[in-house]
Amino acid sequence: MKLPLPLPPRPSTGLLAATVLELVVLTGHLAAYPFGIAQERPARRPAPDPGPDPRPGLRPLPGSPDAERPVVLLHGFIDNRSVFVLLRRALARHGRRHLASLNYSPLTRDLRTAAELLGRHVEEVCARTGQREVDIVGHSLGGLIARYYVQRLGGDHRVRTLVTLGTPHGGTAVAPGAGIHPIVRQMRGGSPLIEELRRPAPGCRTRFVSFWGELDQVMVPAETACVDHPDLDAVNVRVTGIGHLALPVHPAVATAVREALESQETREGTAPSTGTSSVA
Repeated sequence: MKLPLPLPPRPSTGLLAATVLELVVLTGHLAAYPFGIAQERPARRPAPDPGPDPRPGLRPLPGSPDAERPVVLLHGFIDNRSVFVLLRRALARHGRRHLASLNYSPLTRDLRTAAELLGRHVEEVCARTGQREVDIVGHSLGGLIARYYVQRLGGDHRVRTLVTLGTPHGGTAVAPGAGIHPIVRQMRGGSPLIEELRRPAPGCRTRFVSFWGELDQVMVPAETACVDHPDLDAVNVRVTGIGHLALPVHPAVATAVREALESQETREGTAPSTGTSSVA
């Protein structure tokens, strides 16, 4: 007598809805992709005369209010700046005048090389706008590149707040093409680069805000998108109901990102802390 085989568990309604939304976002992104291939060419603005900077090795630039601090947007793997069209508009509507996007080549074979490119771009943005610091928003691999720049290349002197969206801080078990592309292999759990980011980072000045999605099918496990490091001042924000691709385009996430960038929390004189919050 043959026994009936157990049926696989049915996907939840929330997961089905998130999957449909992911397909809609993917379709829209494919349509917008060609418009983001070219590198951004920002209009130059005269920078004010810089004052002295006590930190050696850094170009002296004056500080400014939070609303004037530039925001650098960094896309994920095999993507471009078009992924931030909606988030960029949301930030601009609320007073962010200096918004800069960076495209890095999908042929880049080492995340460290991309982090060095980001560092040069940040210096250019600071020189162009006359600001001492920037904020960075990175999606997926872009967030990991930005974290490496901040944590390992001294970028914490330039980056006040780093917001990451679905970034594999702990490495992900799902890495498409991991056996082919070297930079994707670096995103896998246990890779030398991920282990490098686990090293001590005393005195890191940047504040981290990491958005992670319960239904993010690219981050496995989902909590790998959380920042978990004793030396880093980090808040992990749980996002419910959406997947990986929807993180940079969802209105609720955009609002939470804007609030994170506008936060008046200070870094000086405070101990690193890890907190959690959520976005429905």
